Amino acid sequence: MKKRQTIRNAHLLGLFKDYGLVAISVLVVLLATLYPYNFSFPDSFSLEEIVNSFSNTSSFQDTVNNILLFLPLGFFCTSLLQKYRAKLGLEILIVILASASLSTIVEILQVFVPGRRPTPEDIINNSIGGFVGWLCFNWLLSRSFAYILARIENNSSRRVNQRIAAFCLGYILLSSLNLVFWQSTTHLSNWNSNYPLIIGNEATGDRPWQGYISKVYITDQAISAIEAAQIFTDKDYFKNYRDSLLAAYKLDTGSKYYYRDKSGNLPRLLWRGQPVDTQENKGALLSSSNWLETADAVKKLNKRISNTSEFTISTTVATSDINQTGPARIVSISHDPLRRNFTLGQQGTALNLRLRTPITGENGGDVQLSIPNIFIDKQPHHLIITYSRPIIQVYVDNLQNYYSLNLLDLIPIAHKVFYYSLNFIPLGIYLALLSLLVKNNRVIHRLLIFLGILLPSLMLEAFLVSTYSKEISLRNILIGIFFTATTALMLKTRARILVKKVV
Repeated sequence: MKKRQTIRNAHLLGLFKDYGLVAISVLVVLLATLYPYNFSFPDSFSLEEIVNSFSNTSSFQDTVNNILLFLPLGFFCTSLLQKYRAKLGLEILIVILASASLSTIVEILQVFVPGRRPTPEDIINNSIGGFVGWLCFNWLLSRSFAYILARIENNSSRRVNQRIAAFCLGYILLSSLNLVFWQSTTHLSNWNSNYPLIIGNEATGDRPWQGYISKVYITDQAISAIEAAQIFTDKDYFKNYRDSLLAAYKLDTGSKYYYRDKSGNLPRLLWRGQPVDTQENKGALLSSSNWLETADAVKKLNKRISNTSEFTISTTVATSDINQTGPARIVSISHDPLRRNFTLGQQGTALNLRLRTPITGENGGDVQLSIPNIFIDKQPHHLIITYSRPIIQVYVDNLQNYYSLNLLDLIPIAHKVFYYSLNFIPLGIYLALLSLLVKNNRVIHRLLIFLGILLPSLMLEAFLVSTYSKEISLRNILIGIFFTATTALMLKTRARILVKKVV
């Protein structure tokens, strides 16, 4: 009786401790995401306004931080649930729902906290963080997980071949999800429709560019080299685009106070600061005291380009200073220095490009896009920038002066390792469980391990090379193999230890 009471007291003490740790995890999340709690609630607001405020995206650093922030919550929730002996599927569901629910509450509250920007990606990343916490607990401490591994290890069911087939199919489907993820990384679907078009600065006025700009054309289609050659020779070529043409501002003619969009799609460009006279041969003179900005957000342009994930920008510019930095903004579709859809800028003599995609972040700066020695003089230069995911092509003055940048080849190694770990660690876990099912057949077991480790990484690289014209990378293949093999080996080793304890 005394022993039962001791066990019961220990169980209650364990529950109390787990509830406390879950509460502390929640408090840490609230502190990290809402401090200093300077909420500002308007007299009236609508559900539509709240939904519209979720148009931001996360940077790479935010993605990492959001996953790590919710890992303890998932870890301690799992510990608590296993004391109640919840079933495996229900356990996973509760952990993910708890993480997603807390994240949703936090993101909604951030709408009313100045300086905070809610994003739907944060909810996804926080949910992933909770699931990673579940994995870590089961991997390191869970005894119930040992029983699951033992049942798989000692599976003698007549239906084992059917289960192996089902697991193999699941592994192929899970591998295919990698392709879906990487296919979405270079879309422009995360463009914010509420950003204006700005010429010569940011809306905040703190990234000025000094120089002349004579015209700006923007379409929602990428162009070929043949079309680029025609644009260089025919100044009225964009009249042929019609439906595809989104903006046509001629800044070498027009009013002293504003410029109309000749395509009829966008608002007028208005002078900010002191208006200046247009010079017929050079265009509009821009400086730190005067720049141009559309009267309203260029919503039609942002939405059309977001849908097509393609665009072409043609402009003629002449810098007044070859040492401008910032980068100094020449053409920008942005909200402030930290949030943009696209920016064409000058960084010394280099042409600097920032493009918002899921892998380049909200500021478009997570992947560096720079072309040297473009602004080495103060003469006018005709620039054509075209994007068809994931390729950015830049023509300067003629077809021969040509540059091509592939976003997927320029992802920093730290970012790539992180994204590959998210993709291939689940494959390693799944492969380890699958190998336990076929352990009694050595030939199939060895073949399965070899193919399971090698194929997903090769499939992904072959897909990226064939679909996006990127260069084949042995390093990418080895990174995928490393995460799959290491995870599978670690889990199999852990499984053997746990199974021996259970048996």
